[in-house]
Amino acid sequence: MKKNISEFKKFIARGNVIDLAVGVIIGGAFSSIVTSLVNNILTPILGLVLGGIDFSNLSITFKDTEILYGAFIQSVIDFLIIAICIFVLVKIINKLMHFKKQEEEKAAPKKSDEVLLLEEIRDLLKKEQPKKKKNS
Repeated sequence: MKKNISEFKKFIARGNVIDLAVGVIIGGAFSSIVTSLVNNILTPILGLVLGGIDFSNLSITFKDTEILYGAFIQSVIDFLIIAICIFVLVKIINKLMHFKKQEEEKAAPKKSDEVLLLEEIRDLLKKEQPKKKKNS
């Protein structure tokens, strides 16, 4: 029993499990933001552009069953809008991260040609010293 508990503690303490849990929580919160963006802003704008078409009310009645194909069409449209929003946000975040990485690379001091030449001479001299001691 103690072995199982210690194995479980090791499993939970591993970084990727905690990272995954944080990712799921952040993903859930981000999902509600994107859903709100789609439902409250983009879908009404799209409805204005398309002349107020609402697919969610479209249906076919077959015998005693009502098939709500319009709700399916609306879900597909919502999915596409969400996918586009996430794509754009990921592109923006990647661009910002790339910009930040470039700034960090620029900030790192680079050695001048003179310093590089002096280091090369130093390294050559270090290689030569053991040979001189062996010959003496």
